[in-house]
This record gives sequence, structure tokens and C-alpha cells, in this order.
Amino acid sequence: MQRSRIRPVVVGLALAAMVVTVPSAAIAGTAGATDPQLESGSALGCERQLEEALRLDMESFRDFDAETFRAGHDERAITVFPSGFIANGVDATMAALASHFANRNAVWTWTETHRIVDGCKSAVVIYDAHYDIPSQGFFQHQVVTVTWIYENGRWLAVADVNTLLP
Repeated sequence: MQRSRIRPVVVGLALAAMVVTVPSAAIAGTAGATDPQLESGSALGCERQLEEALRLDMESFRDFDAETFRAGHDERAITVFPSGFIANGVDATMAALASHFANRNAVWTWTETHRIVDGCKSAVVIYDAHYDIPSQGFFQHQVVTVTWIYENGRWLAVADVNTLLP
């Protein structure tokens, strides 16, 4: 008797799982234009896109790849440098960083310390970072806070605030 009760339960669970997963796959294929969480196919896809955007942002700066760094920023992006200088817009940010990308002598290291993500809408990521130019005896320890928005199916940095640490 127990055997006959177990089988309907297992079949019922399997059917329930199919009902839960099939509609979400169908929705992902049709609703992408209106639901930001589904633009990339799923919330998981959006999370992967964020991971890639974060990696490209930090690595392109480290590797002096100005084109990739710029592409990851919204045109309206604001950068607050450790000196307090504010670059308003990606053009101003790139102009302020021109020597970094041209001289290629800095060492950029970072560790992510905090992250807050609001679905496929926005994210704030905080890094403990070091910007050093050993050949010039320049060593800077800072907290870097980058704010991201998800727009038109991709993550873009909109604010980069750099706080100097002693």
C-alpha cells in the first residue's frame, strides 16, 4: 500500500516542477522587451552580465584598455577622484584618466568588499583598492565605490567615488 502512495506523490512533484519551469522559459522568450530581469533571458543571465561588467571594468583599468573601460560607463557617468576633483560625464572622466592609459606605469589591485544588487536595475560595489606607481614612489590606498545601472540590456557604471585612505 505504501508503494502506491509514493508513486502518485513523485509523479505529482515532477508535474509541479514542469509547471513551474516551463512558463518561466516561455515568458523569457516573449517578455524580454518589457521586463528588465528577462532582457538577458533570466535573472541569472543578468547576474552573469553584472559579473562580466565588474570584471571588465576593473581589468580594463588595470590593463590600460581605455576603449573597454569607456564602453562600460554611461555617458552621464560621474567620477569623484581621491583628490576631490569631480569629472562630470564619461568624456571628462576619460580626459582626467588620460595619463593613466597613456603612461601605462601604474599597478592597480583591488578586492571587492561589499555588494548590493537590486535585481536587474542597479548595483553598488565597494572595493578596497591600491593605485601605485612604484617608479615614482607613488602609493595610494583607497575605497572605491562604483554604482551601476542596467539599461538597454547591459550594465553601465554611472558613478565612481574614490575615497583616499591613510
